[in-house]
Amino acid sequence: MSFTRRRFLKGTLAAGAAATVPSFYINKVLAQEQTLRIYAWAGYFTDEMLADFTEKTGIRATFTPYGTNDELMNSLRATDGTGFDVIMPTVDRVPGYLDYDLVQPLDESRINWSGALDSAIEGSEVGGVVDGRRYFAPSDWGTEAITWNRRDAKVDRANLSYADLWNPEHGQGVTVRGHSALVGIGLWLEREGRLPHPLLDSYRSEEAMRANFDVILEEAIKHKHMLVQFWDTENDAQAAFRTNGAVIGQTWDSTAFRLQQEGEDIAYGAPKEGALAWMEGFVIPKNAQNPDAVYELINWYYTPEAGALFVKATGYNSTSKGATELLPDETRQFFTDSYTEQDLANLWWWPIQEPWYVALRNEYQDRYLSA
Repeated sequence: MSFTRRRFLKGTLAAGAAATVPSFYINKVLAQEQTLRIYAWAGYFTDEMLADFTEKTGIRATFTPYGTNDELMNSLRATDGTGFDVIMPTVDRVPGYLDYDLVQPLDESRINWSGALDSAIEGSEVGGVVDGRRYFAPSDWGTEAITWNRRDAKVDRANLSYADLWNPEHGQGVTVRGHSALVGIGLWLEREGRLPHPLLDSYRSEEAMRANFDVILEEAIKHKHMLVQFWDTENDAQAAFRTNGAVIGQTWDSTAFRLQQEGEDIAYGAPKEGALAWMEGFVIPKNAQNPDAVYELINWYYTPEAGALFVKATGYNSTSKGATELLPDETRQFFTDSYTEQDLANLWWWPIQEPWYVALRNEYQDRYLSA
């Protein structure tokens, strides 16, 4: 594709605070007649954010959290896209929602795109635009890489690898998420020439996926005795370090960020195989009852102030122009400490995960968890 992830990061880092604040004009009377029902990742909307949204738009909003993409998909499939007005999946999962006819295209004329990073808009075309119609307005991006306790983990930051998770010196002190740990191991084995096919071929055919993941699963089970805990949600990952004895893990960047905020001696870094990178955004279910309010939410979010509120709440990176300039110094320092320029150029972006792949991925994850 013509768009490169390097250009996305360049656009993210270069954006300043010159974004214009939009006027909230989109069918506000209609939007205010009923509550906006937000279904998003746990922690993505604080009371402060909801209050600010209501103050700026006059629209009441409720927030229901979920912990995984699969939980979100299963909820929407169970209700045929009914029950919520907006969801926030990762961009690689959007085509799967179309396969089940669960979402509706966005009316791009109703979105204040000037408040969003151009690089994020362009970057979200892969997955977020299907058959020429956009279903996804990008909200944030982040990574899953290596989090470790500086006192207890044996880590050479300059040569960090997914293989470092399985250093025997870490004992039973490792935490990972089942399906993404298999991908991390896959990237390590690919770098060493130990996979029968390129890892990305796993997303293109069942034959390549099974051939690769048979090798990956065997390696994963070999080290399973080192796990102190599998994590599935953000709270699980934090608890692994906070109370359950983890010294190193493959986690989201937000895990390390929040533990650092609590005063823990935690570091976060991208392995040489590439940090797993993702982008999330706003999507409207096909049976949303208050779509007018969703456009108000998106335009509220595409302001520096709202974007900064999101980053301070989550530790992830907002796609709102100017948000970075409003962040506390320690928040910006976390980004600087976690990624070198080489790390940012080497991100491994999640490919589109079609339903057939997700089903096989879950099969291998279940075999890993139960081994």
